[in-house]
Amino acid sequence: MRCRRCPRLRAYCAQVARERKRAHRDFPYWGKPVPAFGDPGARALIVGLAPGAHGSNRTGRPFTGDASGAFLYPALYRAGFASQPEALDRADGLTLRDCLITAAARCAPPQNKPTPVELANCFPYLIEEFDALRRLRVAIALGAVAYGAVLKLLRTRGFDFPAVAFAHGAELTATAGKRRIAVLASYHPSRQNTNTGKLTVPMFDAIFTRAKELLDLSR
Repeated sequence: MRCRRCPRLRAYCAQVARERKRAHRDFPYWGKPVPAFGDPGARALIVGLAPGAHGSNRTGRPFTGDASGAFLYPALYRAGFASQPEALDRADGLTLRDCLITAAARCAPPQNKPTPVELANCFPYLIEEFDALRRLRVAIALGAVAYGAVLKLLRTRGFDFPAVAFAHGAELTATAGKRRIAVLASYHPSRQNTNTGKLTVPMFDAIFTRAKELLDLSR
């Protein structure tokens, strides 16, 4: 991806890739917008916040090479969405089944905080991915920002749904004609949440167990 819509983010990604973290100083950083990853025919869409400076911005794949990914991919593996529990780099052989992972912002932001303008600049990419997922049945939002992006996406595409505030385990069904898409919300698997016990393994597993149930019901 060669998007230049957000100069602040592009400058920050390039700086991180140039300076590098000591633990990864010998690793060639991706340092560009991070594309979605997974099954192009997926019925489940996972939306995160943005690439981590030394995770996705380094490896070029969502939730790969950092603590958030080390919490997410084992859960996907246990639920049957991922071929393996580890996500180290783009050449590690990991594949996803019936699942696509993307983010509200494609470039790593300083302090993990993209601005509203930057999120708006990136929103058309999320629309394009949604439009390509003709079999989509479940959207899983990781964090409040991702939840807002998913609801905005569905509203933009003419879906109606009840007002449900963000909370871990929040669920709603969006409808547009005969099409129905379930939305599940989860706390983001960041260290801030997992190290403090705000998000536990059983809590996270319950989200993907529910996603599987909803997919089975939609067959």
